[in-house]
Amino acid sequence: MMPSINQCKNCENSFDESFDYCPYCGQEKADNLTFGVLFSNTISNYFSIDARFFRSFIPLMTKPGVLARRFVDGKRLSYLHPAQFYLFISVVFFFLFSFSVRKADNIVTQTLKKGFNKEIALDSLQLKKDSIGIELAKKALKDSIVVNNVSEKDLRVIDSIISAEQKGPEVSFTFKRETLDSLIAIDAPKVEKLQAMGLSEDAGALTQKFYGQILKFYEQRGGGILKTLYDTIPITMFLMLPLFAFLLKIFYWKRGVFAHHMVFSFYFFTFLFTSFCFLILANMIIEIPGWLEFLVFLSFVVYLMLAFRNFYKSSWISAFLKANMVSFIYMMFIVPIAFFGVIMVSFMLY
Repeated sequence: MMPSINQCKNCENSFDESFDYCPYCGQEKADNLTFGVLFSNTISNYFSIDARFFRSFIPLMTKPGVLARRFVDGKRLSYLHPAQFYLFISVVFFFLFSFSVRKADNIVTQTLKKGFNKEIALDSLQLKKDSIGIELAKKALKDSIVVNNVSEKDLRVIDSIISAEQKGPEVSFTFKRETLDSLIAIDAPKVEKLQAMGLSEDAGALTQKFYGQILKFYEQRGGGILKTLYDTIPITMFLMLPLFAFLLKIFYWKRGVFAHHMVFSFYFFTFLFTSFCFLILANMIIEIPGWLEFLVFLSFVVYLMLAFRNFYKSSWISAFLKANMVSFIYMMFIVPIAFFGVIMVSFMLY
């Protein structure tokens, strides 16, 4: 007697009807998708992930480096995958952080609009040698310092140039504000606005893009620039993980392959984001003093030192020195470069 054959509705492969599950894809043979089955499976899957989450969360926060060591040594099914853990915590962090960014973005937007709307015609301001004219000009520059990015050093240079000149020079933007404002008011073509800003006809694609972004920033009075910056940070943080792992590889060249250092980096950054989440939640309730925040950030180096000792089996002295050196190099070089890159990318995507 020929065995009865059943066809899987998921992968469409045929298998013996006596099987309860498809041997090819694992889907259950019965297709009884009811309301109860739908939500019982959902809840079951949720609590399954939740159990692994707490088995991972507690050692992550209380035993630096131990969770990464266990994962590398092969104990993986009992814990969340390091990349999955990182992504989950980072989503929670950036969700909480978005509330602070939204508030800060409103403040920055209002500040920029006030700076743009000040009736300061710098393009027609004649800086004469009399002290009153000089002080008025310097005051105008200080009032719009957010928009023009004029530092105190720049003001001193301008002051020295004015004092050295026999005739009062004319200080101006690279474009005439009144002319550009008029073109914006009549909704002139973008090409005319860019030409008014000084863009040459033979400019390259990158230069045209840069001028276009400046025009957009000017027309929108800087509104939403902080939000764009915020949207770029998660991707940047994810790309900075391999750089941190590369540093670990340099300092622990013979203590594992690069993938092992990536596991350590995933868990360490997960710890950082978790700590930031607690800080944000605490700040929503009470205002945390600056000295306490400093101690929290200092504790990250202590955590890293303990993690080095537990994961790489370093001596106390070696773990202390390398934790401080890695932290210094990362904060002094990699983070500033990444921050500059975030600003440039955010501006070009604004």
